[in-house]
Amino acid sequence: MNAAGLDVLLHAPRSPERWLQALAAAAPLHRFHLQLPEHPERIRAWVGWAAPLEHFVPMTGLALVLPLGAGVDALVDRPDLRSEVQIVRLVDAGMAEQMVEYALYAALQYQRGFARYREQQARGEWQPLRRRSRGSVQIGVLGLGALGAAVAGELARFGYRVAGWSRSAKSLPGVQCLSGAAGLNDMLRVSEVLIDLLPSTADTRGLLDRQHLALLPAGGQLVLASRGDRYDSRALLECLQSGQLGGAQIDVFAHEPLPANDPLWRCRGVAITPHVAAMTVLEDSVAQIAANLDRFVNGQPLLGLVDRQRGY
Repeated sequence: MNAAGLDVLLHAPRSPERWLQALAAAAPLHRFHLQLPEHPERIRAWVGWAAPLEHFVPMTGLALVLPLGAGVDALVDRPDLRSEVQIVRLVDAGMAEQMVEYALYAALQYQRGFARYREQQARGEWQPLRRRSRGSVQIGVLGLGALGAAVAGELARFGYRVAGWSRSAKSLPGVQCLSGAAGLNDMLRVSEVLIDLLPSTADTRGLLDRQHLALLPAGGQLVLASRGDRYDSRALLECLQSGQLGGAQIDVFAHEPLPANDPLWRCRGVAITPHVAAMTVLEDSVAQIAANLDRFVNGQPLLGLVDRQRGY
């Protein structure tokens, strides 16, 4: 291994000392800083999230950025991040298992009618519903990257009928894989439960607009667990209030935390979680970051390298 380690700035707003200790133990070759050193041009790599405006300007020697999360949309178009700086996303890092749980919970809620039972409870009603089999429920997964592929595959293995959509053609065992504009519309028309796991790019922002939401089967369920810029919140609210959508499980919002006066809080059929569908797992993330820092030093291919033109 090359003996010349990197100076790395760690920008972790939550538990910085815990991240620092874990990274220093996993990547002893490198020097980690919680604040910019006297000579910021020495910083060659950055690890963190939620960087403020102009944060990267002093780091003129920066070559590598490793965000502590699966999303990179907040980084790819930053004017203070030079185009030659490489961005490396976390690949799964313990998040896929959590996302599968979140999606499975939503699918079971819809299949067994548990949300309707809660409404009956509030009214003091005792009314058993007809049980549906898993094999009778059609689920659509938007996005077949690391998280989407894991979710689609596990739901299919659990017995649901699953279709997945991605920009480019893919193949997954037990999953009907669709692509392109026609494939998107075809999947939306049959998806009783639609799970959005697309990355945030120029092509996907606002994808779930009034036109696309109207294609979903009446009374279906929407699961939003990727990014809050993926859907038109006003159109979503109208679909929920009209009954076009039977419900929604929402983990991500355009503005977080969701304002207390937002009507989604009180909308019938909506379940809200505070961006916890798949949280960063420290141990798995640190292992990936340490491996990529060493790979960079040794001139080896980086794992999870982002194509900044495509946005992921």
